[in-house]
Amino acid sequence: MDIKNNILETIGNTPLIRLNRIARELPCTVLAKVDYFNPGNSIKDRMAVKMVEVAEQDGRLKPGGTIIEGTSGNTGMGLALAAIVKGYKCVFVTTDKQSKEKADILKAVGAEVIVCPTNVLPEDPKSYYSVAKRLAAEVPNSCHMNQYDNLANRLAHYESTGPEIWRQTDGKITHLVCTAGTGGTITGTAMYLKEKNPDIKIWAVDVYGSLLTKYYNTGEVDMDEVHPYISEGFGEDFIPANYDMSVIDNFVQVTDKDGAVMARKLAKDEGLFCGYSAGSCLQGLLQTAAQMKGNEALKKDDVVVCIFHDHGSRYVGKIYNDQWMIERGFLDVKTFKDVIASRGTQRLITVNGDQSVAEAVELMQKFDIEQIPVMQGSEPVGAISEGGLFQKVFKNPDIKNSRIADVIEPALPLVGFDTPVEKLSSLINKGNGAVLAKDDAGSYHIITKYDVLQALGK
Repeated sequence: MDIKNNILETIGNTPLIRLNRIARELPCTVLAKVDYFNPGNSIKDRMAVKMVEVAEQDGRLKPGGTIIEGTSGNTGMGLALAAIVKGYKCVFVTTDKQSKEKADILKAVGAEVIVCPTNVLPEDPKSYYSVAKRLAAEVPNSCHMNQYDNLANRLAHYESTGPEIWRQTDGKITHLVCTAGTGGTITGTAMYLKEKNPDIKIWAVDVYGSLLTKYYNTGEVDMDEVHPYISEGFGEDFIPANYDMSVIDNFVQVTDKDGAVMARKLAKDEGLFCGYSAGSCLQGLLQTAAQMKGNEALKKDDVVVCIFHDHGSRYVGKIYNDQWMIERGFLDVKTFKDVIASRGTQRLITVNGDQSVAEAVELMQKFDIEQIPVMQGSEPVGAISEGGLFQKVFKNPDIKNSRIADVIEPALPLVGFDTPVEKLSSLINKGNGAVLAKDDAGSYHIITKYDVLQALGK
């Protein structure tokens, strides 16, 4: 029988999947090493278990001990799985930048989670680096894993990720693309691949607000480069000991927006529901490929492997949430205002309750419209619709002479002038054939189902 003894034995041997649509503009083969197939849904499972094993071997982690670590969430999950199997407790320190889902998942597997502010220097007592170190000194029988400076991190990828990629590509890999954070994944994998073939190019992807790229290019730790960023799981404000910059051939920086948008594109175009860093990794590949000229440019026979670290389920409240994306200007969405602007100047056709139904029908025919707001003074108090009038006239032909107040329908929904078109579509239904909004000058405008379909189709 093919049976795993515990969950840790399922780590590794993740698939290599061809990208068929997003990278079709490139002349080469682009493959994704999709590590969300690990049991903890991220590549960090590999190094988490390795760090625990090494700590056990050298006596730093003793039976019944407590694992302490500063983590963005993924390393914590891997450590938590190891702790469950091996009988340890876990205390994880993370930042308020990380998604709520990550903290909730860590709690679900029995860990204690402490949240620290993001926008502080590493040496600040409130930083998650400092808090993790302090806890390790205070908690009896504890071990601080310190994934940043713990070389078991990169050793895990030297022993597993690198060999897997080499085997899965039959040694034909020519380029490795990977986001750079603690340095363990990119350095360990690169060290193995470079031993097999020194000509393999290693392209690192960083984020604006991190100092890694500047350090790679100049050897200078420039804190002026550091500023808050939204991207999760990569980029640093110091240089972890896991780095060996000599095995990296290029660094490129990607914006928060581009990484988030590309992650969503991966889900829709390739069916790969990945995390933030996967989108940034692929965006980094496209940017780097565009920069390379001559012999450095990608060629038909090249085989490029991108490492996709984790699963999109940890970002459903962020990059996969339309409102979150819109609030940060990451989605180029059309709004009520955009639709009105694209229609040109059109006055709103309205009636009042004292007008006749016949007059309303005449207006509908003259302007080819189906919905008319009913106003009392300058404010809408109801509406009439072609469909509603048809039903009433069909039952009683004499109703054409009635006052509109006698056949009035509920008022159309009112929305903000900056409401996204996608949200408008959920408000327009059988009962509401249109929506209204008031501009800054106090004038009302109307959008119908037809307007929404036109806007979404462009």
